[in-house]
Amino acid sequence: MTNSPTALDLPMVDPLPSETQAYFDICQEKLGMVPNVLQAYAFDIEKLNSFTAMYNEMMLGDSGLSKLEREMIAVVVSSVNRCFYCLTAHGAAVRALSGDPALGEALVMNWRAAPLDPRQSAMLAFAEKATKASAEIVEDDRDGLRKVGFSDRDIWDIAAVTGFFNMSNRMASATDMRPNPEYHAQAR
Repeated sequence: MTNSPTALDLPMVDPLPSETQAYFDICQEKLGMVPNVLQAYAFDIEKLNSFTAMYNEMMLGDSGLSKLEREMIAVVVSSVNRCFYCLTAHGAAVRALSGDPALGEALVMNWRAAPLDPRQSAMLAFAEKATKASAEIVEDDRDGLRKVGFSDRDIWDIAAVTGFFNMSNRMASATDMRPNPEYHAQAR
């Protein structure tokens, strides 16, 4: 199954529905590839559509968090969870969005070694705690985010992105999802 995006024998629907094919064509045009996560979900178009709708809302929807901040959360959560797919893909996104390959690498390895401002540090500490021990989040944790300028809506978005990537990491790891080779060389 060397051509499969996961260790599971779940081939993509063939032919893909026209809307799905159009979406994959846009990915190919803009990214130079169709991310393996999309190919993995394409065995069931309803599951693919649910995943992409949630991803697009979390990562591209209206938010007080920048795209870079959301990608930083994705990398820190994925680092805690040691998700090879997401560390590779979202590490590349951090490198591209920040213009700083060293930042992407630091976040993958140890976010505390990265040159972050107090806002970013508080955001990533919250995401890490929510990943490791979400039941231990208390009002002081949320107040810490408010003190560095996050609104309650921003806190919701930090928690939502964190939760989404915890789910996504577990799916990717459990199915041995492999990153597209193209990610490794991007924005270096």
